[in-house]
Amino acid sequence: MARRSKHDPYDHLPREDDAATAPVPCWLCARPTGKTIVWHHPVPKSRGGRDVVPMHPICQQTLTANFTNSELQRHGMNVAGLLDHPNVRKFVDWVAKKDPDFTATITRKQR
Repeated sequence: MARRSKHDPYDHLPREDDAATAPVPCWLCARPTGKTIVWHHPVPKSRGGRDVVPMHPICQQTLTANFTNSELQRHGMNVAGLLDHPNVRKFVDWVAKKDPDFTATITRKQR
């Protein structure tokens, strides 16, 4: 068994052996996560964010492609506010039918 620090900042997250029993739902699209889970800061660390949420890599790429750090800070932990954005809603509707380990190239937002 691995040693854990009593000051572990990630002790509230599921451990690897816990993750094998039940798939964790993605924070953005609510599909079960696959083999690769990205622990995403909904409020960017540069803006004071500390909480992390599980996401698919493709879902995280979509968020970073469509929102700036300031916009993500304003939305905070509010998924509904992010889903109101037409590009994100279109993406979530499209990816809903895909395999949990599905990956694709995400087009970057023109800034």
